[in-house]
Amino acid sequence: MVPWLAHDDPFPPVDRALSASSGAPGLLAASADLLPARLHDAYQQGIFPWYSDGQPVLWWSPDPRMVLKPAEFKLSDSLRKTLKRVARDPISEVRVDDDFAAVMRECADTPRLGQRGTWITSEIVEAYSTLHRAGQAHSIETWYEGQRVGGLYGVSFGRMFFGESMFAHKTDASKIALSALVGHLRRHKIEMIDCQQNTSHLASLGGREIPRREFVAHLKQAVREPQIPWRFDKSVLLDMLERHPPTPAP
Repeated sequence: MVPWLAHDDPFPPVDRALSASSGAPGLLAASADLLPARLHDAYQQGIFPWYSDGQPVLWWSPDPRMVLKPAEFKLSDSLRKTLKRVARDPISEVRVDDDFAAVMRECADTPRLGQRGTWITSEIVEAYSTLHRAGQAHSIETWYEGQRVGGLYGVSFGRMFFGESMFAHKTDASKIALSALVGHLRRHKIEMIDCQQNTSHLASLGGREIPRREFVAHLKQAVREPQIPWRFDKSVLLDMLERHPPTPAP
């Protein structure tokens, strides 16, 4: 039985989440509200909300947990060429927090293969925008010819980043934003990005699953660290290019 959380109830321990043999592996609890304070507490414990309109707020902590370690980011030769072009092209930009809520809405509105509707409801946008105003959530945006063409958003506590969603209206636009994020996090020696659940797209970029206990152990230490700065531009892409030289010709 998944517990129902009243207004002031704490989250149960994450090891009480439903197992892989259940119909909803990783489901931990449900509630009627998505208050910013509860959202803050959730991320501190490795818990995140995921639900659709008409459902209660569903809280999850899957095991295993999908993560992307910046040191393990895979930069293909084609993406490396794209980053090199973006780095030298004056009409290509990477912006941080230009319009956080707009990025969330773009993530919600962008069609995805095999997916109907979106979990990024107006309630979700408002709750995460509150975190953004507190300096705890950020958007990384790809711009081309003065137009936002891709980006991602996530939550940041201490030396931990929790990726939430991304979108692209131009080829590789979301990958450019992710590459910039990875470059920034590597500059500040961030060891892990939470990706929540496994997808083939994330796996192709170096994401992998780790046991929840390993994830939570890292999280508990990382969120206690001082917050990193969140102002950067596309110059971080040069770090990625330096760390990923071209594949030698056969």
